[in-house]
Amino acid sequence: MADNAFFRFDPFDLPPEAEAVRPKIRAFMKGALAGAGDKFRGRTWSGYDAEFSRKMGEAGYLGMVWPKKYGGHERTALERYIVLEETLVADAPTGAHWIGDRQSGPMLLNFGTEEQRLNYLPRVARGEIFFCIGMSEPDSGSDLASVRTKAEKVDGGYIVNGRKVWTSNAHKADYMIGLFRTSTDPDDRHKGLTQFIVDLKNTDGITIRPIPDLTQTSHFNEVTFIDAFVPDDALVGEKGNGWSQVSAELVYERSGPERFLSCYSLIKGAIDRVGPNPDRMQKIAIGKLVSHLVTLRRMSISIAGMLQEGSNPLLEASVVKDQGALFEQSIPHIIRGIIELEPAVGTGDQFAELLAYLMQTAPSFSMRGGTREILRGIIARGLGLR
Repeated sequence: MADNAFFRFDPFDLPPEAEAVRPKIRAFMKGALAGAGDKFRGRTWSGYDAEFSRKMGEAGYLGMVWPKKYGGHERTALERYIVLEETLVADAPTGAHWIGDRQSGPMLLNFGTEEQRLNYLPRVARGEIFFCIGMSEPDSGSDLASVRTKAEKVDGGYIVNGRKVWTSNAHKADYMIGLFRTSTDPDDRHKGLTQFIVDLKNTDGITIRPIPDLTQTSHFNEVTFIDAFVPDDALVGEKGNGWSQVSAELVYERSGPERFLSCYSLIKGAIDRVGPNPDRMQKIAIGKLVSHLVTLRRMSISIAGMLQEGSNPLLEASVVKDQGALFEQSIPHIIRGIIELEPAVGTGDQFAELLAYLMQTAPSFSMRGGTREILRGIIARGLGLR
């Protein structure tokens, strides 16, 4: 192990000026979700509602930290963190704008051209256009260095051939930021990867196939490129620098509150279900769940503080994502073990339906944002163990 190997999770508290946004976003949620009932309960950032996303944009809750010249609001990352928390615990359907606001927008701010920033970011901030991410491929999992989808240079742009899979909401998104191979170096798989903005609505040669899950909803997709043309001005950042750019981008994907709040409504529902006089096993189980939740939140907030300072806590973000997935996958099973209830849909029992939905979807939580094996490899490398 390297002598200086350690995890940095410095204590950090959200400041009062950031906390001041909490009652405002709660009031907004109450109005924006009025009449939605339990339609999106438990779906949070997998719930998709373009109209709700437009309301978020109109209220100034998208592109919060971006410069005003790009449609942003120049708020702090910590204020944005609180907005994320409140939308998740409210079971708000954030799936439409989630990727653009969390990941693609910041990536374009860091690596995009001025023309790209002016073209896309204001529309993302208004909730008018939506992005997806084209990283994973069949037979590759989260091993991005094994990307095989090729972008070959031609006059005026590139011809793309290959496939992406597990692409969240590709069937509904307007644009994809795809990671393609523009050259091959047998001695270094990380070289020769490049990112491109792909117009999914207006590009010939792209086929999007939704992948139904156990709940018969389609969140993931397979995207096939057959001689699809992307113009030169769609290239993001530096040609061949895609690995470095993606590595920076993944910090935003792996450290946020979505990594431990996806099943929050189930914990809250279980507390309500057992009532004021839980038995011993219920007390122990719920106590453990809440303590784990609080710990992960403190770790995530610590990373938010580092991002606010301009740091790049890739190692710590991987830890939060890995432990958050383990935690969230355990929640439905733990709760089923302490409450005598058969999870089922169509029964009219909202808690039973929520439990059934999350039991069927939670297995995918260790896939999204990087598989467990890849994350632990990153952690081991960061600690000097490989």
